[in-house]
Amino acid sequence: MNNYILPFLAVILGFLLAFITKKQKSWNTKLLLSFSGAFLLALTLFELLPEVYNHLETKLTGLFIMCGIMLQIVLELFSKGAEHGHVHIHKNETAFPWLLFISLCIHSLLEGFSIHDHNDMVYGVLVHKIPIATLITMFLLQSNYTKIQVGSFLLVFALMTPLGTWIAHNATFIANYTHAINAVVIGIFFHISTTILFESGEGHKFNLSKFISIILGVGVAYLI
Repeated sequence: MNNYILPFLAVILGFLLAFITKKQKSWNTKLLLSFSGAFLLALTLFELLPEVYNHLETKLTGLFIMCGIMLQIVLELFSKGAEHGHVHIHKNETAFPWLLFISLCIHSLLEGFSIHDHNDMVYGVLVHKIPIATLITMFLLQSNYTKIQVGSFLLVFALMTPLGTWIAHNATFIANYTHAINAVVIGIFFHISTTILFESGEGHKFNLSKFISIILGVGVAYLI
């Protein structure tokens, strides 16, 4: 049951955190984002990657992982990087951001597939979604969208990952493609987590707080 509840709860926590941080992108949110990127990357390496290579031919596995990376690149053409904390919504925008919405839903749906056979991955998705939901909420609340639009956006976004897990668990035709889908998801996670960790910082300076949050993310993932 946690596999369905926790990803949904992550969006709620992100929504609440947006109010706690007073709707501004804060230093603490950046550290949480760094922790989540390291945690997700490490958990993917510890949990998903070995299992996929044990069930698929090596070169084919690499191909599917590359497909996941390319898919995420395509999705980011529409989401503008919202999956790793870059949300670009103009404050005066009134038209509903359908491209952002659809790309985030596809991303979240695929996340759910990784949770079905790997219970620990739910914690990776949980930690990843909290800061992302926080940043998305901040920008949505600062826009001119109605409360119904904002609420609907966040509700559907919250439901997509549990839906992916439910499909993986109940759709019999998916069973034959589980490992291939997980390989694609690995590529998606690789792209997102490494972008969070390695994109340019301010002045390309060493950030001790960010480095510590990364070490903690890897350490917690290893201990799970």
